[in-house]
Amino acid sequence: MTIAKISRPVCILGLGLIGGSLLRDLAAQGVDVFGFNRSPSGATAATSEGFSVSTNLIEVLQRAESAGALIVLATPMPAIGSLLDAIDEHAPTCGITDVVSVKAEVYGLVCDHGMQDRYVGGHPMAGTADSGWSASLEGLFEGAAWVVTFDHAYNSPSDSWVALWIDVVRMALSVGAEVIPTRVAQHDEAVARISHLPHIFAEALAITGDNGGALALSLAAGSFRDSTRVAGSHPSLVQAMCENNREALLVALDEALTLLHDARAALASPENDLSLLIDTGYRSRIRFEARTGVSGISGVSGRPVLRLHPGAENWISQLEQAENLGARIDVF
Repeated sequence: MTIAKISRPVCILGLGLIGGSLLRDLAAQGVDVFGFNRSPSGATAATSEGFSVSTNLIEVLQRAESAGALIVLATPMPAIGSLLDAIDEHAPTCGITDVVSVKAEVYGLVCDHGMQDRYVGGHPMAGTADSGWSASLEGLFEGAAWVVTFDHAYNSPSDSWVALWIDVVRMALSVGAEVIPTRVAQHDEAVARISHLPHIFAEALAITGDNGGALALSLAAGSFRDSTRVAGSHPSLVQAMCENNREALLVALDEALTLLHDARAALASPENDLSLLIDTGYRSRIRFEARTGVSGISGVSGRPVLRLHPGAENWISQLEQAENLGARIDVF
């Protein structure tokens, strides 16, 4: 598949693992990309590698406005409000997207600022437990799901918003991701189950293992390592992620606690039978592997694919269909 290039420069605000990796990938493709990083050490390191990075937010935003750039918000959630304030003042016509792991909170702030017609939400489902510019790398998004939201499509959006939506999709596709459209509420409900709940479990497992003392930690191997990997994420990032999706996470956590309580009851019963949990979990894992694992075509997942024409008469129904199927999309 030939991927059309994004039609405008890209300005990335925040060059940690996600923002920095996006900067690297776009620069490698010859995209006019530049960025802001609050940390002087991170900005210096990026500049020393030949990237156009500054610690002066106002100057970066003024450059973005002059260039008509797509601004990518790639900071933790607590910084989004102040960044939108700065964009409103210094880059009042630029299109905006983000890579924040919750979407309702971001969209609410966007609406509060009256920026709905120049915002398209995004969230790449990729990452490691590391953070900062030093953790960034090329190829991070290859084969990953990248959410692109479409709530504003119901509001008779302008042609410029549709063009912005297309560019956000093209940006994600250009770095090797598979774009999955969804609305903000549906996104937050889904990631509570497959991203935020695993962080809660990883923290609990890490504590339980550590409570076993030196011998338990010395014996810990693959299953403990893999199950607790994300407990190595920066605590403030995990806290912001989970607390800003509290309602959806509580639903998922209650469901998981019910399963654990049922498992405990089964284990404590005379029958001592965990087969229901184990068999059901095994089948769920197989379905996950079939959906996201590499198929017979190199580099292509098992996610279904839909082609759509943004702005066409039936494109919203196509977006809803893709959301319901968890399908990746191609645009033409």
